[in-house]
Amino acid sequence: QVQLVESGGGLVQPGGSLRLSCAASGSIFSIYAMGWYRQAPGKQRELVAAITSRGSTNYADSVKGRFTISRDNAKNTVYLQMNKLKPEDTAVYYCNADGATMTREIFGSWGQGTQVTVSS
Repeated sequence: QVQLVESGGGLVQPGGSLRLSCAASGSIFSIYAMGWYRQAPGKQRELVAAITSRGSTNYADSVKGRFTISRDNAKNTVYLQMNKLKPEDTAVYYCNADGATMTREIFGSWGQGTQVTVSS
């Protein structure tokens, strides 16, 4: 079992910044990739940003230049620094991690989600 716990969401004004964190715990041997997804009301869940264990990153076009994903492999933690936030960034943000457990079983885990609201 691998658990993901997110933190850092909240209410922010347009143009403001927030930093999300997601820590993975449990029977972890290796985490190949970690990422952030978001789901706005009435919309499908979409990829925001992802990062591999070697640091390769991928961003949705809508957040390029504003969001930065990073990770601390020693702490099994991924971060999402969100700058210049827009009302359309409002959504529930979910953390995801793919890897292998200590018994070498492949896992794909999700966090519980954290609400980000951008509004004046």
